[in-house]
Amino acid sequence: MPLPPLPESAIVLRAEAADWRTAVREAGAALTASGASLPGYSDEMIRMIEEHGPYVVIAPGLALAHARPGPDVVADGLSVITLATPVNFGHPHNDPVRVVLGLAMKSADVHLASIAAIANIFNDSEAIDALAKARTADEVLDIMGVAE
Repeated sequence: MPLPPLPESAIVLRAEAADWRTAVREAGAALTASGASLPGYSDEMIRMIEEHGPYVVIAPGLALAHARPGPDVVADGLSVITLATPVNFGHPHNDPVRVVLGLAMKSADVHLASIAAIANIFNDSEAIDALAKARTADEVLDIMGVAE
């Protein structure tokens, strides 16, 4: 399963976020900018974390924000946000977060396969640090394995 689309409009480098909610909103805004979701999807991602805890913090320094497929998802998409200052999500081991990925998927089956494809990228222990230090969208695309 390839990664969902990651257009340059869905990449934001060195974003300023005061807290995890702002960081997740950045990821949602990038999904909206790329045409993958409607603005309400950010609220859904935040609601999922409020209800289920910081399960989205999947590795040290990395959060994969997402919500269930629903009416706010227009198309499959991925966003990558790097943070100028790391934020805490409340995870006991993986805080603070430096990179937030946003994932919007139209179907539950594809959603799970996409999470697996994303996880494969981070089998490389250097990938999170490389993303956090990226200075251009092209660098991010290269790290994510979707360079054109």
